[in-house]
Amino acid sequence: MVIIAYNDAQILDVACPSGALEIANGHGAVPPYTIELATVTGLGVRSSSGIALTGARRLASVTGRIDTMLVVGGHGTRAAMADEGMLTQVRRLARRSRRIASVCTGAFVLAAAGLLDGRRATTHWAYGALLAEHFPAVTVDLAPLYVRDGNVYTSAGVTSALDLTLALVEDDHGPTVAREVARELVTYLQRPADQAQISMFLAPSPPGDRLVRDLLGYIAAHPGEDLSPAALAARAQVSTRHLTRLFTTHTGTTPARAVRTARTEAAAHLVRGSELSLAAVARRCGFGSAEVLRQAFLDHYGITGDRLRRIADMPGPLRRDSGQTPRHGGSGSERQ
Repeated sequence: MVIIAYNDAQILDVACPSGALEIANGHGAVPPYTIELATVTGLGVRSSSGIALTGARRLASVTGRIDTMLVVGGHGTRAAMADEGMLTQVRRLARRSRRIASVCTGAFVLAAAGLLDGRRATTHWAYGALLAEHFPAVTVDLAPLYVRDGNVYTSAGVTSALDLTLALVEDDHGPTVAREVARELVTYLQRPADQAQISMFLAPSPPGDRLVRDLLGYIAAHPGEDLSPAALAARAQVSTRHLTRLFTTHTGTTPARAVRTARTEAAAHLVRGSELSLAAVARRCGFGSAEVLRQAFLDHYGITGDRLRRIADMPGPLRRDSGQTPRHGGSGSERQ
């Protein structure tokens, strides 16, 4: 694994993949991963947090076959994508690599090198429009956490690098090793690639209206209660018609749709991080049945009922076991 960095790179873009792969080696990854940091000059670089990343090798000195070439993102992306020396080496190493990957705005470097032309790709949700504007030959899809198009992988913002790396580990060494890595990292086993990047709980700005803001907080905290428009209107001491008008004005959606979104996202957290059965999750989050929950997932995340069942039925720490309290937890030569 060759991780390509530059000044003002995001340190988590380096740490998430390298840390996960190092842990995979400790859990029986055969062949094991050899992780190398590479820069244009071969000198260390300064991350955007000010912490220096040392022990790098010069990109031009990297020869032979490479298993995975990964370009990180960060505030220094603009300078990196304008560095012709960087792009020349990225193109050269791409031809030697079994697979190519980027984290966050590292996709801009791949795009500037022409490696994303005609491909579907993702990046951090805040920079998707810019990627599409600068590189019209790239099909930008901001919905998934990561995208695979052939042997090219692109991932969304920062910690989605961990989701991508767990997927790579599973591809290389199977689900058991990937599960063990996730458990040691104390993270979700793996969020599916097509899980939406942006949760309503991470929306850029809350509604300006205090009543709507308070109701959204109540909805998120009590997904299993009666959250019908009539019940919410009674709680807010307004008419249902006025409630709908307020929600439409300040959230762009109706109270019923806001409730369905909140319930779906609450259910997603429980399915991915607990041992509850789908039926138990549906009851806890206010859905009438597991089938209604599956349809909500399909509508909201684009995950089919069958895929949701496979995720929930995975063996190990996320096995289905109704009634349990949610528990979070998450041969050949060496790979270069």
